[in-house]
Order: sequence, then structure tokens, then C-alpha cells
Amino acid sequence: MAPLTHAIVLTAGLGTRLQPLTSVRAKPAIPVAGEPVVRRIIRGLASQGVTDMVLNLHHLPPTVTAVVGDGTDLGARVRYSWEQPAVLGTAGGPRQAQPILGADTFFLINGDTLTDLLLSDIRSAHGSSGALVTLALVRNTEPLRYGGVLLGGDGVVRGFVPRGASEPSYHFIGVQVVEAEAFATVVPGSAATSIGGVFDRLIEGRPGSIRGHVCDARFWDIGTIPDYWRTSLAFSDPSDRWPRGSRVSVHPTSAVRRSIVWDDVEVGERSVLDQCILTDGVRVPPGSVYRQSILVRTEDGRTIGTPFGVD
Repeated sequence: MAPLTHAIVLTAGLGTRLQPLTSVRAKPAIPVAGEPVVRRIIRGLASQGVTDMVLNLHHLPPTVTAVVGDGTDLGARVRYSWEQPAVLGTAGGPRQAQPILGADTFFLINGDTLTDLLLSDIRSAHGSSGALVTLALVRNTEPLRYGGVLLGGDGVVRGFVPRGASEPSYHFIGVQVVEAEAFATVVPGSAATSIGGVFDRLIEGRPGSIRGHVCDARFWDIGTIPDYWRTSLAFSDPSDRWPRGSRVSVHPTSAVRRSIVWDDVEVGERSVLDQCILTDGVRVPPGSVYRQSILVRTEDGRTIGTPFGVD
């Protein structure tokens, strides 16, 4: 079986649950331990032989293109599919990107989830099943946090349940192998969703066309502020007191404790920052004290803090 070398990475979402972080950067461009999530994803794909990618863009697209470029430094070829004026969704986005990608079979990757999944395993599972879509799944051990995938004993996806459902289910970890035919009913340029839309219709009209690949891969997501906090700290060097980006200046009289610091940040003298997220361009005035707050720089140069809870 020939290896798959093509992927569409979904990077167009609005990231509303991550506000106010996503007022500064698109969700996939948000740094995890100092490096944007999307760069980590692209590097991981390239390390497993997936080197030709299309990223779809809608929300704050320059924040994605600025950190990815053409992908050369990550060992990949990256092109872009622009979605304007409206975001096209998890089925409409891939449908529009397919002609740019130019592949009949490809990986479809969520741009807000990191995983150590071995791609060759799901590729093999997909190739031997005849399915149109194969989803990478793990057991859903947190049904109150995540919706689930219902799977038959033969590996066929029977349907999807919302979070909070009592029926045992599996959790989709953001990686799938897709045949272009799966999105054939989507009109190019129109908005459409996969789960809750196109995939549900395939399950009903073509039983067995959506399958699951159950694995024991780990995953980390940044869908919410607590998720982002946990993921960023999980990828940080334990010896580093606080992960930071580039061009960060902290006055020696100030204290930064268990915080996440993005790029171009300055912390003035005698300031205390405890369990905070400092986004791009923040200037912390001298003598400031912030605890469990997200700091964002306004258009007029002021710094505002929004409280958030830390698990």
C-alpha cells in the first residue's frame, strides 16, 4: 500500500471558546510551550512522511501564515485555501481545499489537537476496509467534557452522541483518513459540517462508509482556556518556571510565577504575575499585580486583564 503524503489541516475556526486569546491569534497559531500549535502539527506530520499540505484560513489568517510560511523550514510544502467572507466548516472547508491539494485520499487533521498517533496504522486500517472515512479514536473516558462516537463491533461508526451522554463511546482525536468522494455532495464554496452533517448522512445512506480506528494514542487539545493551560504546561520543560516566546523582557525586580508568556512582552519593575497568560505585545506597567488573568493589549496600547480559572 502506497504511503499517504497529503493532508488538509483545519485552521480556519473562530475559536470562540478561547476568547480573549483568539482575539490576538487564530487558535492554531497560539503557542504551546513557546511554539505555535500548527507548527508542531506540521512538523509531526512531516516526520511521518506527510509533506504536502493545505491549510484553510478564515479567522486572523496573517497570524497563521506568519508562523508557517511555505512550510520549508518544517520539512513540508504548505499551501493555503482562503475562506472568505464566511468560514466553511469541517466539511465545506476540506471540499474547497481538495482541488488545491490534488489528492483523492488524504489525512484530514484538526488544527487544535496534538497527538502521538502513528499515522501508518490508521492508513493501513483505512486501506483495508474500503471506507470513505476512518476516524482515529480512543475510549471516551471523559464523556462530560467530550462528545462521543458510537462504534459497532465490526469497527463501523453507528453515530455520534453529545457530551454528557450515558452510552459508552469513543473520542475522536482529530486525525482521519478521507476519500475525496466523502465530500462529493458538498457544493464548493458552501458551508457544511462533517459530524452532525455530511458524515451522519453517509452513515444513513451508505452504511459502513464511516469507520473507526481504535488506538491508544495520547492527545492534547486547546479547545478551551483550561485545555490550553494544561497542554501548554504539559509540553513545557519541567525545569522552566514559565514557558515564553521571543523578545520577552522581565524587569529583575518583578516576579513571574507559573505563567505563559507569548511574544514581544515587557514586564515593568516591581510587578507580580502569578498563573497568568500574557499575549502578544503586552506591556505590564510597573507595580502591577495580576493573578489567574489573561493579559491582552488594546488598540490604544493599554493592558487589560481578564480573570480565568486554573485547574
